[in-house]
Amino acid sequence: MSAHAHLHAPVGGPLWTRPFRILVGVFAFCALFFVYRFAAGLGASTALNDGYPWGIWIAFDVVVGTALGCGGYAVALLVYILNRGTYHPLVRPALLTSALGYTMAAVAIHFDVGRPWLLLRVPIFPHHWNLDSALLEVALCVMTYIAVLWLEISPAFMEKWREGPPGFLRRTSEKAAPIVDKALPWLIALGLLLPTMHQSSLGTVMLLTGTKLHPLWSTPLLPLLFLVSCLGMGFAVVVFESALSSGVLGRQRETPMLASLAGIMVPVLAVFSVIRFVDLGLRGKLGLLGTFDLYTGMFLIETLLFLAPAFMLLSPKARNDAGNLFRAAMVMILGGAVYRLDAYIVAFRPGSRFAYFPSFAEMMVSLGVVALEVILYVVIVKHFPILSAPGAEAAVRPARA
Repeated sequence: MSAHAHLHAPVGGPLWTRPFRILVGVFAFCALFFVYRFAAGLGASTALNDGYPWGIWIAFDVVVGTALGCGGYAVALLVYILNRGTYHPLVRPALLTSALGYTMAAVAIHFDVGRPWLLLRVPIFPHHWNLDSALLEVALCVMTYIAVLWLEISPAFMEKWREGPPGFLRRTSEKAAPIVDKALPWLIALGLLLPTMHQSSLGTVMLLTGTKLHPLWSTPLLPLLFLVSCLGMGFAVVVFESALSSGVLGRQRETPMLASLAGIMVPVLAVFSVIRFVDLGLRGKLGLLGTFDLYTGMFLIETLLFLAPAFMLLSPKARNDAGNLFRAAMVMILGGAVYRLDAYIVAFRPGSRFAYFPSFAEMMVSLGVVALEVILYVVIVKHFPILSAPGAEAAVRPARA
């Protein structure tokens, strides 16, 4: 922990800027719909029905949201498994993005279930577990992973508190820091295992729908495709977050390091596309692409969104262009989001009697959750050593050897 403390620093500066005030205003407006959902119930506040038991609160806030929170998972694979120490300055920002993304997904689940106060029964009543349930694995892994992520990022908070005035936070940090330091190898191992399990299980959930899922998405390789797509989205989010924070918060650009990271995104995107088309060929489903219906259109859009950033990042010159990096990351994020939304909503066909389009309240709740996540991110990076300090990239270059 202390060995890398000099690699990160608080952004500082005023908090109540005009963009921040707008964010708080958006959240305050959306919070009215938080209250409405619990006051009126699911039936009145959502467009859910017997055919579509879940909507964007699961498909977007949880399934897409947790994939966007896989930046910490993707960077940890590079730093701790492949020993690419060059990327160490990206670990803390990626972990914070992951911690906030998964925490907000947990918040969103409380809106989606009918009796959210019973969610705590999942971890504390193991004798009631359905051991054959893919959702049980997702629930347990996500709950555990949220705790692991906040423990992994906790050294950043304790560094700040230990430098503060005497008091509870300082005393607690001084006692807890050595314990967390010793536990970090185990936390890192858990942080690599848990996303591997539950991201693939999110694919398993839709595989269980059988013939209700369109054949272009229904495949035994769905768990693998969900896992590979979350890696691509994780890398893209790290690039997107770094580029955006550099522009909005006035930080030094990390283009050389991000260019190197972008080079890793290209084979991930290629692997996803190859697996998908080979699978369709082996299952004899390639002919479905000639039907020219909604499903074919969405499939082709997904394919374009996955392949476009790969071509955008092929050459070293393109990868070292900060603007091109940012655009490629946005396209990759959009591609992964569309793929997951399609798998959970568009390609799901419960029958002609049922239709689903999110209600205004559903959309406002989702917007409020996103606004809250951004608010928390800004507050934390401005006060705690999360983002890389000037010169951090050069400081870790020897670690690459």
